[in-house]
Amino acid sequence: MISLRLALAVALTLCAGAAAAQDLPQGFVRLRDVAPGIAQDIRYASANNFTGHPLPGYAAPDCILRRAAALALKRVADGLAKENLSLKVYDCYRPTRAVAAMARWAGNRNAAPDTRRFYPALKKDGLFAHGWIAAHSAHSRGVAVDLTVVPKGSPTPPFDATARYGSCAGPAAERAPDNSLDMGTGYDCFDVRSYTRSPVAPAERKNRELLLSVMARHGFTNYNREWWHFSYPAADPRREFDFPVR
Repeated sequence: MISLRLALAVALTLCAGAAAAQDLPQGFVRLRDVAPGIAQDIRYASANNFTGHPLPGYAAPDCILRRAAALALKRVADGLAKENLSLKVYDCYRPTRAVAAMARWAGNRNAAPDTRRFYPALKKDGLFAHGWIAAHSAHSRGVAVDLTVVPKGSPTPPFDATARYGSCAGPAAERAPDNSLDMGTGYDCFDVRSYTRSPVAPAERKNRELLLSVMARHGFTNYNREWWHFSYPAADPRREFDFPVR
C-alpha cells in the first residue's frame, strides 16, 4: 500500500510539472526554474509602478523569458555570485495587453493615483514623444529584461502604496525603497538621469558600468535611455505574445 501511494504521489507530481511547462508557449521558461537564485521584484504585478496599479496580464509576479535568454541571465548571475552580488529582475516577458494599458494610461489625464515621482521633470502627455512609452516592446517577445544588481541575499524592502515617496531622480534615501545598488535613479524613472551614460556620481557610475559589463559579456545589449533595460537578440523570435503571466 505504501509503495502504491508513493508511486501515485510521484505520478501526480510529474503530471503537475508537465502541466506547468505546457502552459507556456514553446521556447519559454520560468526564470525561477532556470535560475532560482535571481531575485524577482515584478513591479507590473503590483501597485509599485508608474500607473499605480497592477497591469492587465500580470496575474502573478513571475519572470518568464525565452529559454536562451534565461540561461544567459543565469550565467550573468553565476559570475556576480563570486563578488557576493546577485541580480534582481523588475520585468521580463510582458503581455501585449499590458503594453496597450500603458499607452491608455499615458493618454488618460484623469488617471489616479498621482505617480509623478516617476516623471518628475516631464508632463505626462509628453512621455510618448520622449520615447519612455511605446506601442511595441521587446518584452512582449520574451527577450527583454529590466533588472539591477543587489547584494546577495538582501531582501527587497516593503513598498507602502500610501506613502509619499520623493522623485525617482532624487537622492536614494528619498526614493521608494529598493535594495538595488544605487544606479543614480530608481527603476522606470522617466528622466534624463536614467540615460545609461548620463552624468551621475562616481559610485553610481561604477555600479552602472558593472551592470553593463556583466550583461554585455553574456550577449545582452542595453537600451541607452534606460540603464535597467537589456535585450538578448540571439533569442529574438520577432513575434509578440499576449499569454498571461500566471
